[in-house]
Amino acid sequence: MRLPRLATASVVASTLLLAGLTGCTSHNGASGGGDTIVIGADLDNSSTVDIAYGRALQLRIEQENASGKLGNRKLVLRTQDNRSDAATSLRNINAFADDPTVAAVVMGSCDDCVVEAARTIGGKKIPTIALAAADEVAQPVTDRQYVFKLGPNSADSAATMVTELTRAKVPNVAILYSDDLYGRGGQAALTAELSKAHIPLTLSRSVKPTATDVSQAVSTLVDAKPAALLVLTGPDQAALAATSAKAANFTGHLYFDAAAASDMFIPKASAAATDNATMVFTQILAIDDVIATTPAKAARKQWFRDYISRYGSYSGVASFAADAVDLIAAAVARVGNNHDQIRAILETSQIDGISGPIRLTPANHSGLMPQALTLLVARAGRWRLAS
Repeated sequence: MRLPRLATASVVASTLLLAGLTGCTSHNGASGGGDTIVIGADLDNSSTVDIAYGRALQLRIEQENASGKLGNRKLVLRTQDNRSDAATSLRNINAFADDPTVAAVVMGSCDDCVVEAARTIGGKKIPTIALAAADEVAQPVTDRQYVFKLGPNSADSAATMVTELTRAKVPNVAILYSDDLYGRGGQAALTAELSKAHIPLTLSRSVKPTATDVSQAVSTLVDAKPAALLVLTGPDQAALAATSAKAANFTGHLYFDAAAASDMFIPKASAAATDNATMVFTQILAIDDVIATTPAKAARKQWFRDYISRYGSYSGVASFAADAVDLIAAAVARVGNNHDQIRAILETSQIDGISGPIRLTPANHSGLMPQALTLLVARAGRWRLAS
């Protein structure tokens, strides 16, 4: 479930920096007439998730440029490292917003970075698509007029998971969650859904999002003897939770929510412990199991192949970054680099994206529809469709 090794991360981070430098030569497109338009990316170059976002952004921008949809315009990617620090991220956002060549910004996995920058984003009127997981990224909409989110929503992920728990007649559960905006919000949503379904919660425990040892928390949860352990953490901690549960002789079932998604292949160190675990996510990690019966499904399979051809494996989160580029490119094709008009177009965008159906409205700036979520099962070291 872990993304590329640190050595690979360093290479990709350097690649992202080089991509950013190429963006510095862009022409002024503020009036909509410039032929080179920048997409800014505020990412943590040491984060495996954000490295996957950066890869996907670069590949999708190249594909959009080659498609001819942009006419004489060309998109370039400019990245800035935020180190998952809200203050650094805010400086990056200010720099992007003050550069007339930047049409829009894509922000990575740092929830706090988006939340702390929301007022500046609105004040500077720079259209921004956030790939962070927390609901607060796009809520309340009245304070997030220029911020849009792509990725699963806590309520949708919780509802999908509890529906499966009900179907499987799981008698009780325990929850492990990360002590951050995403984890606390997900835990609240999941607890509410469990209550509605009358599934007892034996115990909940939080772990710091930077923790590299979750064994004590997992052992405490296992001691409560739940029939299922529900894990609401990032991919690295989800892998640790699986191995810790196995070491604690947990015999129940493991369930991961969407934030645990990473590579299609599960690392050998956690593959055995993760076997038969269920994860709520989109179909993209198991796209080999999907028959291309619609143009959208065919497009997803093609994107999957293109990403693997470029990078060697597939990261589930890459689809959200690809959809962000598609949304921005569609707006740029219509109005060039006009921030107000790009925002207006994003706010009413409806596409059947790589991630699934996306519907953005003035009342809802978090566009991934519940129908995009499905259940995946870990089998023989990779993710497959549960059905």
